[in-house]
Amino acid sequence: MLELKNVSFGVRTDEGKKEIIDDVSFTAGAGRLVAITGPNGGGKSTIAKLIAGVEKPTKGSIIFNGEDVTGMSITERARLGISYAMQQPVRFKGLSVLDLLRIAAGRRLSVSDACEYLSSVGLCARDYINREVSGELSGGELKRIEIATIIARSTPLCVFDEPEAGIDLWSFGNLIQVFERMREKIAGSTIIIISHQERILSIADDIIVVTAGRISQDGRREDILPGLIGTASAMPSCEGRA
Repeated sequence: MLELKNVSFGVRTDEGKKEIIDDVSFTAGAGRLVAITGPNGGGKSTIAKLIAGVEKPTKGSIIFNGEDVTGMSITERARLGISYAMQQPVRFKGLSVLDLLRIAAGRRLSVSDACEYLSSVGLCARDYINREVSGELSGGELKRIEIATIIARSTPLCVFDEPEAGIDLWSFGNLIQVFERMREKIAGSTIIIISHQERILSIADDIIVVTAGRISQDGRREDILPGLIGTASAMPSCEGRA
C-alpha cells in the first residue's frame, strides 16, 4: 500500500517559490489499479517522480507498506519494491534487450522467459531479444520494452507515467490488456498509471484527478469517470494518434 500525507513540492523561480504540488494526500491500496489524471501541467508527472524518488517533497511524507520512504533515493525505493516507468524511456547504448530484462528481473532469465515478457507487450521476441537499447529503437518500441522490464520485476508497486505516449493505435489496445493481465499476475500489487486516456481510466479501480497541483477528485472509477466524460476536463481519446 502507498500513502501520501500532505505532500508538497515547490521550485525556486525568478518570481520566488512556485508550488507544483500543494498538500496532496491519497492512499493507493494493495491490489488496486489507480489512475491519476487531470489537465496538462497540473502536476501528475511530478507526483509520479515523488513516489519513485526522482524528486523529494518539500513538505509531507510518503509511506510505502508501512515504511516512511520520504528521504530515500530512487535506488533505495527500487530495492524496497517500487518500479517506475518514465514518460520518456532511457536508452542504454551497448546494452541488449535480453541483458536489460535480466537486470530488471534480478536473475539470469532464460531466453524463453525473456521472450515471454517481450511477447506480452506485443513485440516479436526474436526480432528484439539481441537488439541494443539505443537510438536504433523507436520511442514506441522503447516504451514497450520498458513496460516489459516492469513486468519482469513483479514488484509490489508499479508506477507508469503516460505509458501510452508514442504507442500506435493497434498497440494501445494491447497495452490495455497488458495492464489487465498485470493486475491478475502480480497479485496484491498496486499499479498507478498517469494517463489522459479514457480507455485506461475505464479499467482503473480508483481515479484521482489532479488540478493545479491539488487533488480535485478522488474516488472509485464508477463515481468519478462519468463526471469526466464529456466535460471540459475530460481526457482526449486515443483516436487520431499516429
